[in-house]
Formats: sequence, structure tokens, C-alpha cells
Amino acid sequence: MKTIEINQKESLKTEWITLAVLLLISAAVLGWAVNHFHKIPPAVETQKTKDDTDDPAIWVHPANPAKSLILGTDKGTNDGKSTGRLYVFDLAGKKIKDKTVKHLKRPNNVDVEYGFALGDTLIDIAVVTERYANSLRIFRLPDMTPVDNGGIEVFAGLPDSLRQPMGIGLYKRPADGAIFAIVSRKSGPSGSYLWQYLLKDGGNGQIIAEKVREFGEFGNRGSEIEAIAVDDELGYVYYSDEYFGVRKYYADPGQPNGDQQLGILATEYFQQDREGIAIYKTGEKTGYILVSDQAANLFHIYKREGEPENPNQHPLIKTVRLSAKETDGCDAVSVALNPQFPHGLFVAMSNYRKFQYYRWEDIAGEDLGVAGKNSQ
Repeated sequence: MKTIEINQKESLKTEWITLAVLLLISAAVLGWAVNHFHKIPPAVETQKTKDDTDDPAIWVHPANPAKSLILGTDKGTNDGKSTGRLYVFDLAGKKIKDKTVKHLKRPNNVDVEYGFALGDTLIDIAVVTERYANSLRIFRLPDMTPVDNGGIEVFAGLPDSLRQPMGIGLYKRPADGAIFAIVSRKSGPSGSYLWQYLLKDGGNGQIIAEKVREFGEFGNRGSEIEAIAVDDELGYVYYSDEYFGVRKYYADPGQPNGDQQLGILATEYFQQDREGIAIYKTGEKTGYILVSDQAANLFHIYKREGEPENPNQHPLIKTVRLSAKETDGCDAVSVALNPQFPHGLFVAMSNYRKFQYYRWEDIAGEDLGVAGKNSQ
């Protein structure tokens, strides 16, 4: 009996030593990565915002891509007052003052979608979460005219502590062109952390929303869910469970078993928070998923289409270090915009109260190549 007990103790001791060694190796590898990855400089930095940058979104001009816009949230002061802004920049990083939206209550994340049917017209829209108003704000692009009756209430019926919206991802269903808003919040229970809304024409040139589902597992480790990215063509939504990984679901609320998690990526090699998610498309079904490793100032790049035998398994294929610091939100397009960005644009928030624009070819290097003239 004593021999068995001794063997069990020795086995347990060996397991703990092995685990400690693995943790030390992981820490060493991460430390090496932070210090040794080549820092890629941005092609453009925007003018500074007033208070606290958070999340960008790219709108591609349908007729003249050189006139495309970059939208970026500034959360403002953290006192509940209407000091937040949604900035609009041109491709040179200059603020377009007459398009900037002011007096928002803690705007967090923003996303854009194309071709919403409003009356007898198709319009492009930008949707931003207004955290301290428990609302979505919707603006018509490119003039930034509000089309939301002053705001659309979200997470209705819940206590205020469970209502504050954070992340936003817009999904356009290919089958019928319906557009949905997938919204996360500051805190919430696992299984229903995210709510999804169908955006509808409410008449009189305004948009309304109808809740269609609740979903979303969560690790509950004291973190939160903020970053959301939607792949319209493939029909998936990804969101950052910050201390755990990036979770993947079907974006279509009508998909059979759509509330079941399909896969998880970005579980390894992160120092702490998984933050912004961007999708760079090299074709209808191919491309890359970029995830911000906020504390390490790195971006990990995964295979968009997954593996041939398992499309929900997304291997890590490259890690890059950009000049952006402690990035929350990011976005990407693969459309040729102008001579400076012939293969599209990757934009990342930086805590210097700026957004930084990167050429895709600088990120891709020889490892990934460039996309050429792809359609977004």
C-alpha cells in the first residue's frame, strides 16, 4: 500500500513539474515574441481624437473607393455625460468634421453594412453601441444622417447592470438581404450573453429592430465580450471571450441548431485579452482572421476557411507586431482603395488616441502574399 501511495505522489509531483516547465516555456516564448517580432509601421495615422479611442469600421465607397471612409468611436469621459463621439476620417487620416457625430453616451463599437432597404431606396448604414443609453444608434452613410428615431433600445426588460451594450456585428443574410445586428454587453450570463436583432424599415425613413434570438457561451473568468466580427459570405459570427478564446457560431438565426457553438480559435499564445477581430478576404471563401493580442501588442492571424477536413478548425498561420499599442478594435477590407492601399486596408485602434492604417502587403509579407483586386 505504501509503495502505491509513494508512486502516486511521485506521479503527481512529476505532473506538476511538467506543467510548471510548460508554463515557463510559454512565458519565455511570449516574452521573446513581444521583444523580437519586427514592428510594422502604419502607412497612415489619423488625427487624434479627444478622449478615448476604441473601435473602427471601414466603409468602402461604391463608386469611388478613394473616397472611402474610416469610422472610429471615442468613448468620451467615463462619467455618464454625453461626451462620446463617432469620428469619420478620410483615407489620409483627416477628420471630416461635418460628418462626426457628437454627444453620445459612451459609444463603444461600430460596424457598417451595405444595401439596407429603407423605403424604395437601398442605403448603407453604420451602427454604433451607445453603452450608457442602452441603445443602438444607426446612421446613413456617407452623410451620417441618423435613421433610428434617436436610438434603438437593446436588452430591454433586464436590470440596468445587464443591459449596457458593448460589441456590435452586422450580418447581411445572402438568401434575402435581411440585415441583423448582433450585440454583446458589458456583463451577462453564459448561453445568452449576445442578443440578435433584425433591423427593419419602420416607416418615415427610420429603422427599427426586432429581437430574434439570444445565444453565446462565455467563460466567466472576470472578463467580458466586446469584439464581434461577422463573415457574411460564409455565414459565421466570431466573438472574443477575452480570457478564453474566439468563439464561432452561425450568424443566421434561422439556421438549424444555430445556437450551438461551432468552434473555438485563438486559445493559445495570448498574454491576456483577445480583443478586436478583423476578416481579410482573398476570395469568396478564403482569407484570414486577425485577432488582437492586446497586452502583447501582437496580432495573431488564422486561416479563414479552416482546414479541408474541418472548416471550424482555424489554424494559426502567422503572428505580427504592429506599431498600434493595446489595440481594442480593428477592421479590414481587401478592396483596392487608392495607390497607397492597392490591396486593401487594415485599421487598428491605438491607445495614443489614434487609429492606424496598414497596407495589407506590409502585414502579409512573403508568408501570405497579397490579395490583388478582390471584392469585399
